[in-house]
Amino acid sequence: QVEVVESGGGSVQAGGSLKLSCVASGYTYKTKCMGWFRQAPGKEREGVASIALGGSRIDYTDSVKGRFTISKDDAKNTVFLQMNSLKPEDTAMYYCVAVRQWVAGCFDYLTRPGYGVWGQGSQVTVSS
Repeated sequence: QVEVVESGGGSVQAGGSLKLSCVASGYTYKTKCMGWFRQAPGKEREGVASIALGGSRIDYTDSVKGRFTISKDDAKNTVFLQMNSLKPEDTAMYYCVAVRQWVAGCFDYLTRPGYGVWGQGSQVTVSS
């Protein structure tokens, strides 16, 4: 089993920054990649960013490119999401995902139940 625990998040004003962290534990060799999706009230889940473990591929949704940066510490099975220049539309619950090793892709599977292990969620609130 793989477990995912995330931390960070909070409330900031527009233009501010926040950083999310996510640690995977357990059978981490069964994890292909990690990332985050977000969900705002009344909206569908949206993939935000993903990063390959043991590799270098990184993907972002268009709306966060140039503002968010995903990184990792392979030795600690930890990924980070640095969020800069935050906007009110970034307000959502952010969930870390450890995508399973057998999955054919990564970013496109962040929001699909059963393809990864999800964290408990971290609230990010950006006020104008």
